[in-house]
Amino acid sequence: MAEAILAGLHSSGHPGSRLRFSEPFEERRKYMESRYPELVSSTDNEAAVDGADVVVLAVKPQVLKSVLTTLAPQLVRNPSMLLISIAAGITTEAMSEWLSSDSVPIVRCMPNTPALIAEGAVGLYANARVNQDQRSVTESIMHSIAKQVSWVQKEAQIDTVTGISGSGPAYFFLIMEAMQNAGIAAGLTPEDAKALTLQTCIGAARMAQESEDDLATLRRKVTSPRGTTEAAIKSLEGNNIRQVMQDAVFAAERRGQQLAEDLSH
Repeated sequence: MAEAILAGLHSSGHPGSRLRFSEPFEERRKYMESRYPELVSSTDNEAAVDGADVVVLAVKPQVLKSVLTTLAPQLVRNPSMLLISIAAGITTEAMSEWLSSDSVPIVRCMPNTPALIAEGAVGLYANARVNQDQRSVTESIMHSIAKQVSWVQKEAQIDTVTGISGSGPAYFFLIMEAMQNAGIAAGLTPEDAKALTLQTCIGAARMAQESEDDLATLRRKVTSPRGTTEAAIKSLEGNNIRQVMQDAVFAAERRGQQLAEDLSH
């Protein structure tokens, strides 16, 4: 995700000389340096954040505490510096505690994997120290990798974002996998079943994006009375598709809350 953000910012016009990253693993750092020679690389977090206006914390949740405690003197010294964390499960309160300061503006970000191809959906939460200009900067950064950027008012809602869009791509992959398999079972070649499934998914999503109708109305328009689609929809409804999806989202949300509790202590 760090690479996606750097690449998105660079391709959207930010000069490489103003984009710095720190990578402790030599193999990964050499890859980044060869692929993005314009960017400024480092093995040292302190050097990477020195004088920065925005610091993106794109590290594993398990190491965020050690990273923040090490950088705390630099981060707290610069009151205008904005922190954006994509570390799942770590609350802004925990990050402030590790910084030994509640004066640092912090934004929590929940992107999803389509951000890797600049088609992401991102949920954001800002603590009370984040001003409007910093919100705008955050939105600009995230729009380099995402088509949808949404702020939530309560930090706990980031867990809901995780259940909807953070984990959501896997739900659609599973549905598409099941559709492909159904096509194969009915006699289509794997190639045709996959191609038809993928384009159907893309076409439906584009229609939903471009239509003024809500999703329920679009579904009803496709579902002719006593037709083939109605038969399929009745089968899905009879198997509690709505409850299954709600259970999935809630399961992801609860797991996010559990991880937050575990990692924040």
